[in-house]
Amino acid sequence: MLPIVAIVGRTNVGKSALFNRLVGERTAVVEDVPGITRDRIYAEAELDTRRVMLVDTGGLAGAESDELITQVKQQAVTALQEADALILMVDGREGLTSLDYEVAEVVRRTGKPCVLVANKMEKLSADSTDFLALGMGPPLDISAIHGRGLMEMVEAVEAVLPEPEADGELPDELALAVVGRPNVGKSALVNAILGQQRVIVSEVPGTTRDAVDEVFERDGQTYRIVDTAGLRKRSRRQDTEYYSSLRTFRAVARAHIVLLMVDAGEGLVSLDARVAGEVMEADRAVIIVANKWDVVAKYAEPDEEYPDLDYNKVEKTLRQDFARILRHELKFLAYAPLVYTCALTGEGVAELLQQAGEVREQFEKRIDTGPLNRVLRDALAAHHPPTKKGRQPRLYYATQVRSGPPTFVIFVNDPSLIHFSYKRYLSNKLREAFGFEGTPIRLLWRARSKRDRRKE
Repeated sequence: MLPIVAIVGRTNVGKSALFNRLVGERTAVVEDVPGITRDRIYAEAELDTRRVMLVDTGGLAGAESDELITQVKQQAVTALQEADALILMVDGREGLTSLDYEVAEVVRRTGKPCVLVANKMEKLSADSTDFLALGMGPPLDISAIHGRGLMEMVEAVEAVLPEPEADGELPDELALAVVGRPNVGKSALVNAILGQQRVIVSEVPGTTRDAVDEVFERDGQTYRIVDTAGLRKRSRRQDTEYYSSLRTFRAVARAHIVLLMVDAGEGLVSLDARVAGEVMEADRAVIIVANKWDVVAKYAEPDEEYPDLDYNKVEKTLRQDFARILRHELKFLAYAPLVYTCALTGEGVAELLQQAGEVREQFEKRIDTGPLNRVLRDALAAHHPPTKKGRQPRLYYATQVRSGPPTFVIFVNDPSLIHFSYKRYLSNKLREAFGFEGTPIRLLWRARSKRDRRKE
């Protein structure tokens, strides 16, 4: 299980900037306006030797006139209670304030290990010794925007993290996380897969508050399946639901495959797309599960009005229509296979588990450097990347550096010259050549070093 590290502090000290720097992409909104981060944002981050779940919080103090800030404070406190370690950030440029004392006192009461950092310390002559008055030890001077002092901070954070725990996962264990909006049938599906009622099933949305692990074996394969709480719109999440959503993200981070459930009877709603987007950002393999298909399939049955209906033909047409709508609404998950189920009867469960085994193979697939670069050369020959500001991007070679998900480093003359449309083009070419059904593909762009150029 990934340890949780929460970045806390009063408003506008640069928490989101540090979050983005550690995650490696602009996930959190960065704006010079107090209170701009309204909700906690979660993302996996690679520190030095440890991978963690990083949490960007709203301010614990500041901008009290804004009603939303009261809610932001509540969510920040929730993050503190769930975290394994804290990064307490202060503004080194502005200096010590009374609000910093308030935040430090809240942090101190949690009893969580904490690393104090003074942000916005771009100038080497800047002095952060005033923050010793907080009683949390000497601060580490950093600049989240410019990257100064981050390695020392990362080492300090890793030093206070708990030792990695063995969670009992077997080497060949296939971990599944069942995710979706409330009341789409997640718990019912888990019970259908397990063959017994191990999870409470209710028509009342939000019955499941915790992520519940169950281990079982089927046809010689060991599975770990996690039923998670339904994800709601952020504006509707209550404090207890924030706990549940964080546990959901932790469950997703531990899984090989996310079973993204939608209610086929109700059809897709806007919240399905939001949940799907959060799943996509987790970089896990995905299978879309259209549950309650029996509600739709009943329209294919002959009745008094249409006694001559061919059930198989009409039901197949209904599936095609549903798939077309779903693919249109969830274009960003075009690579995810679609399985139709009825959790109450167990229909589709065997197909779902079979599909999960196939998707895991794709998720953990490795491609040799030779075939990989042949696909890259063919893609370049068919379509050169467009120039940018009069400069021509040059792609040299590619190599796979990780699986789960498949991750490729592509060496170029300048990564900033590669347009997002060309990145999508290369991803599609990799899928055409190697499959990767159900799994995201990560492309990392690196400038070729001078040493590499000298070798040539």
